[in-house]
Amino acid sequence: MFNLDYFRQKSPQQRFLFILGLAMITIFICLAILIAFFGELVNLDPERFPKEYRIAFAILLVVYSIIRFNRIISRKDTE
Repeated sequence: MFNLDYFRQKSPQQRFLFILGLAMITIFICLAILIAFFGELVNLDPERFPKEYRIAFAILLVVYSIIRFNRIISRKDTE
C-alpha cells in the first residue's frame, strides 16, 4: 500500500502537503472523538447541542476524514 520510493520522488512541497493532509485527517478524527465522547468536559451546552446532534456531527467528521484520506491515496496512485 505504501511505497517508500514514492516518498523519495516527491518534491518538498508535495511532501509538505501530504503531511499536512495527514495532519488534518488526524485533527478531524480527534475532534470527532472529543465531541462525541467528551462533550460535557469541553462545556458544550446540552440544550443547544444535544447528544444526538453531537454524535451525528462526529460521524460526519469521521466520514469527511475518510473521504479526504481516500483522495490522498487516490492522488498518490495517479502520480
